Amino acid sequence: MDRTAWIAVTLCVLGFIGWEFWIARQSVPRPWVATAPSPAPATATGTPSASASAAARPIPQAEPAASAAPTATPAEFVEQTQTLRNSDVELHLTNRGGGIAQAVLLNYASEEDRRVILNSAARLPIGAILDDPAAPVLPEYKLSREGDAVALDYLTPEQVTIRKKFFFPPTNEKKDNFLAELSVDYTNHGAAAYNNTGYFLSVGSAAAIHRNDYPSYTRLVWSINGRTKGIDVGWFGEGGGLLGIGQHPARPYYTQTVTGAEWVAASNQFFTTLIVPLRAKSDAVWGKRFDVDPAQKAYGLEGAMHLPGFRVDPGQTYSTRFELYLGPKLYHRLARLEHNEAEVMEFGVFKLICQALLNTLNTLHSLLGNYAAAILALTTIVKLSLWPLQNKSTASMRKMSALSPKIQELRQKYKDDPTRMNQEVMKLYKEYGINPVGGCLPMLIQIPIFFGLFTMLRQAVELRGASFLWIHDLSQPDTVGHLPIFGWPINILPLIMAATSFWMTHLTPKSGDPTQQRMMMFMPIIFIVFCYNFAAALALYYTAQNLFSILQLYQNRKQPIPTLTKVAVQKRKGR
Repeated sequence: MDRTAWIAVTLCVLGFIGWEFWIARQSVPRPWVATAPSPAPATATGTPSASASAAARPIPQAEPAASAAPTATPAEFVEQTQTLRNSDVELHLTNRGGGIAQAVLLNYASEEDRRVILNSAARLPIGAILDDPAAPVLPEYKLSREGDAVALDYLTPEQVTIRKKFFFPPTNEKKDNFLAELSVDYTNHGAAAYNNTGYFLSVGSAAAIHRNDYPSYTRLVWSINGRTKGIDVGWFGEGGGLLGIGQHPARPYYTQTVTGAEWVAASNQFFTTLIVPLRAKSDAVWGKRFDVDPAQKAYGLEGAMHLPGFRVDPGQTYSTRFELYLGPKLYHRLARLEHNEAEVMEFGVFKLICQALLNTLNTLHSLLGNYAAAILALTTIVKLSLWPLQNKSTASMRKMSALSPKIQELRQKYKDDPTRMNQEVMKLYKEYGINPVGGCLPMLIQIPIFFGLFTMLRQAVELRGASFLWIHDLSQPDTVGHLPIFGWPINILPLIMAATSFWMTHLTPKSGDPTQQRMMMFMPIIFIVFCYNFAAALALYYTAQNLFSILQLYQNRKQPIPTLTKVAVQKRKGR
């Protein structure tokens, strides 16, 4: 390698080391994790049930690692709870603000086989009605059971009864029943009209579930006409641009007026609490970051939506309803809902590719019964689809390799005139009918597929807990240990992926363009830097793809060496 190549390799290695230090800081265990010990298995039926807690208990204080929400409650307040449960989720309702303190996902486990819990009992309850979420007052509701629903009642000083009812709506779904509904009635028992100028409804809180989850996925998200917007926990922190340009102080709250938000959600990498107002769309959103572990800069986020005001005459009732999705970000389930809830996945510009790949992956899993096998089958389908194009690319690169001596002669002849040299080289390509970018075309086509897979696999909750050989969880890096002293994780699949990439680069015909050769040489280094700590599923896909490419390159090497023949150049009409 020349001096420039060595400098590039050195920079890549230094970048890899810096990346690993950053990832090591991001991957420290978080002491505040919304999980709970696994209780007895859920009943097999989807019939919801409601039960009261055995005894009233004092309002829980915040965990040491999580700062408590500044709620104002009477000194004599004692929390009471009710439970709603179906085969997939268990809702713990509280009279503290009349909402859902926690939602336990019965079929999803976090670390140490503890069930995933959405929201924290120390934060605002999901469905709490607030005048100001920045200084919330959570009144004491009266709980009662009404069949398969839980009702909560509160009488305001204006003699208006706020009656909430949480229940699971009827469904034909046999599994993945994470939908609940909240109906709210305002009944005016007073002598004067009640004018509500608008109110906030809490959507709950979100925080990372696994120690390797990326904090940038802890977000407040909302949808307007099927398009999502949102902020993550990083928005609240102190920050600035390059060289200090655009610095800003830490910000305690986020508030934003919106025009007709269909839903608002608090999400982490794999799970979400999403609320759809069914009568009037939201006209503003609010968010706040809270500490999970300040020493490790681990944070959670809670949010609320604002609803427009209304008027209730004496003796009249104003009613509204909300649909709640409290569960994993399962695209196939969210896509069947009626208010663009699937957009909470935030696939971005690769949306169509992500959707197609995820649907194909789930279809293959339904046939094969294993997600690793499904990923390998998906790789096979993608590779076979690109096989003819890859053959043409390899043939083009072999022709360029045969043309290399002539190109070197031109480079030597016109070394003092780069413009003329490039003109002569392009003329040479044209004479022999060779497309200089033909060898790169399959790579360009694979880039959106790769980034689509990258985006999709990072949020595919279906992969959580899926195992393959030594891999315990395809949604996480396949770490088998850590290097002494440095503490860097040892991830096997990315190393195998890098080895197969170098092998493939060695087998690829060398073109006459040194820049292209350097790019091909650096690609394995670039991929290992960026993919080392990503989901094992992505590394599995790319390793399998490399092995297919190696097989194809060996097959192409058996083909006869191409002969260089000049092509007839058609003259333009009129000349």
